[in-house]
Amino acid sequence: MQDWLGRVAPDLDAIETLARATITDLPPAFVGPAGSVLLRIADFPPEEFLDDLNVEDPFELTGLYDGVPMTEKSVMDMMDRPDTIWLFRRPILDEWAERGNVTLGQLVAHVLIHELAHHFGWTDAEIAAIDRWWE
Repeated sequence: MQDWLGRVAPDLDAIETLARATITDLPPAFVGPAGSVLLRIADFPPEEFLDDLNVEDPFELTGLYDGVPMTEKSVMDMMDRPDTIWLFRRPILDEWAERGNVTLGQLVAHVLIHELAHHFGWTDAEIAAIDRWWE
């Protein structure tokens, strides 16, 4: 039996390290566009995100793309903020513990790639059609 005394949960920096490793490991054609998106790691989603999405339980949201998808951008648009992918540590850790069948790195990569797909212009339905993660 492992001795869990003295161990701590992965912190924000650990989640960011896993996410950045995922970006580095993307196929070369995606590394540049993915690297142009700001990456933010927080313990929980800000209240305004929860309100905007009508999400009552902050543990239901592991990540969020906040920006304009590449397929909708125009050189004529004035951007008021950078495209940002948010990863939420506590919901990610909760899902990881509940699953018990994936590594933390796999889960962080999955959430990040899902949000990157939104940056590239994919809808949730399009992502779900090829990503059978939840089955």
